Amino acid sequence: MIPVQGLRGAKVAVLGLGRTGMSAARALKEGGALALCWDDNPDARARAQNEGFDCTPFRSVSDFDDIARLIVSPGIPHLYPAPNPVVRLALQAGVPVDNDIGLFFQSFATEDWSNFDIAPRVVAVTGSNGKSTTSALIHHILEHVGRPATLAGNIGRGVLDIDPPHDGEVVVLELSSYQTDLARSLTPDVAVFTNLSEDHLDRHGGMGGYFAAKRRLFAEGGPDRAIVGVDEDEGLSLAGQLAEGRADDRVIRISVAQKLTGPGWQVFARKGFLSEYRKGKQIASIDLRSVPGLPGVHNHQNACAAYAVCRSLGLAPKVIEAALHSFQGLPHRSQLVGEKDGVRFVNDSKATNADAAAKALAAFPSIRWICGGLEKDGGMDALRDAGASVVKAYVIGREAAAFAMKLPVEAEICTTMAQAVEKAAREAEAGDVVLLAPAAASFDQYDNFEQRGDDFTQEVAKYL
Repeated sequence: MIPVQGLRGAKVAVLGLGRTGMSAARALKEGGALALCWDDNPDARARAQNEGFDCTPFRSVSDFDDIARLIVSPGIPHLYPAPNPVVRLALQAGVPVDNDIGLFFQSFATEDWSNFDIAPRVVAVTGSNGKSTTSALIHHILEHVGRPATLAGNIGRGVLDIDPPHDGEVVVLELSSYQTDLARSLTPDVAVFTNLSEDHLDRHGGMGGYFAAKRRLFAEGGPDRAIVGVDEDEGLSLAGQLAEGRADDRVIRISVAQKLTGPGWQVFARKGFLSEYRKGKQIASIDLRSVPGLPGVHNHQNACAAYAVCRSLGLAPKVIEAALHSFQGLPHRSQLVGEKDGVRFVNDSKATNADAAAKALAAFPSIRWICGGLEKDGGMDALRDAGASVVKAYVIGREAAAFAMKLPVEAEICTTMAQAVEKAAREAEAGDVVLLAPAAASFDQYDNFEQRGDDFTQEVAKYL
């Protein structure tokens, strides 16, 4: 655990008592603060009280008279579509609103660092798609070369639950827009922006607010090195804002849509080959086509980002290349779960929006596509070219019929995962891929995308 610094003796309100909220409460207590907790769920309050925390409702501005800070869990809105009533009371009282990410950066460095030969470093990864794979891949490469590393944030452990860092350790954080939007302290050593597509628009008041939440990781923190995907206008703009000039190699631009040139530092992938250029000269090249854990262009973008991070940390290209080949990928993200009679079954349940699903579809040539669920804001435009690789779609979800009507391919309404897998497997031919890439949230039928992916895997296991 990382004890929270700077709030000893202070009263700190904690709103939301799930994994993140309880982690923050414990870290505040460990740092000498008094955590006053609240959650509308009585079961959550009971669990907190069983750990010895006071649970206090906040019903008026005066309830915040002696509160130093309000810590808000990521699922609770603080501005759009409307502030949570407790958040609004805190703001009216002039109380700073923060989250566990802000507490982490506030408390990460300690006096013990003066005894270290190499100061610990933080790599923070954000973006719409690919955050988890990129973060896990960076962590894998560091472990492959024997560098002490910890994976935390939106993947792995909570940021305040990790142990205080060791000499030379690298902490790799996956950060969602919910986390970057509110953190009062954001000071990573290396920051990554993978890409941007329409997602969480209601929470951020539109695309501009969504991008602004991601941008805070760079604008507020001023990282020593910024790795920025420039295949969308927002990333291109961000890189331009951060760089002092064309040759400023503190910004590493990455792409899977174009060859990048110029006097700066670039990493890009084209036709399956990753290339690194610096000062106008090629430094290294890696054939990604033979890396089993990173199929498809979207994973090649993840590889470019992870490669750039590890190069900025001093690792050699050949060392990184060797580590890429041993990366197994993550569950529910282009995960090969089985093969029979020349038909592969791939679980990409994490493709919860149209853009992510489109990238998954582009990874394979002949697809039996299982999709559907709770459609997100942003629409289905990203899937307009799906017909190039999809033989047929098998649609699940409570609104399967309406979802199917929006697809540019032949679609059969299956509703349940069991029915979709059974029909897709029965109709598939050698060379086909039965791919779960829902292009939608899971909450109409499942608690989360992991449960949906597990259901797919279990149904495939029955067939295999």
